[in-house]
Amino acid sequence: MDNPVLKASFEKILAGNQAWVKQVEEDTSGKFKQLAKGQHPEILWIGCADSRVPANQITNTLPGEVFVHRNIANMCVHSDMNMLSVLDYAVNVLKVKHVIVAGHYGCGGVAASLSRKQFGIIDNWLCHIKDVYRFHSEEIDAIENEEEKVNRLVELNVAEQVSNLCSTSIIQNAWKERDDLAVHGMVIDIATGKLIDLDITVTDSEGLGKVFAYH
Repeated sequence: MDNPVLKASFEKILAGNQAWVKQVEEDTSGKFKQLAKGQHPEILWIGCADSRVPANQITNTLPGEVFVHRNIANMCVHSDMNMLSVLDYAVNVLKVKHVIVAGHYGCGGVAASLSRKQFGIIDNWLCHIKDVYRFHSEEIDAIENEEEKVNRLVELNVAEQVSNLCSTSIIQNAWKERDDLAVHGMVIDIATGKLIDLDITVTDSEGLGKVFAYH
């Protein structure tokens, strides 16, 4: 690389990896050798791609304890084969016990969805959040403070994505076979690091509308 700034930032990545390699080499617990044999996480974390909300640090968990899928604004879109593939593998192969949809206050994707600006191809993705706004426009429009408006839509968006997950055949078929699977909606307060439970945990299909609950 000819650009010295670009070269320096890339070398920082490699240096960070070397520090990690040293930490692995010096570990005497055997946990990394065990991880090399396979993974057995109990959590599937569906979070935002924002660089400030890494799943392991926020949950204070080690490598191997959280299976992670991240995208703009922690969306669970029914036509997203990437998300569905991760969900299917986590639920049916890894047998995770907790699926967590984790939004975060101050989410740029949610804020962008409340504007009329065009940002590029992401506008098509943000339409899914605009739909959530459409369902709750009266409540959102009544909030005068812009930050509070965004944060409330963050919460409502998480609730909608939990509902989307629960209506998938993947989750519902798993519930027919096991009673140890829960879907949770949570929000991260970046300023404090707190993971806030929105109290919308779902463990069966009983609360779904009749056209969403499969026989």
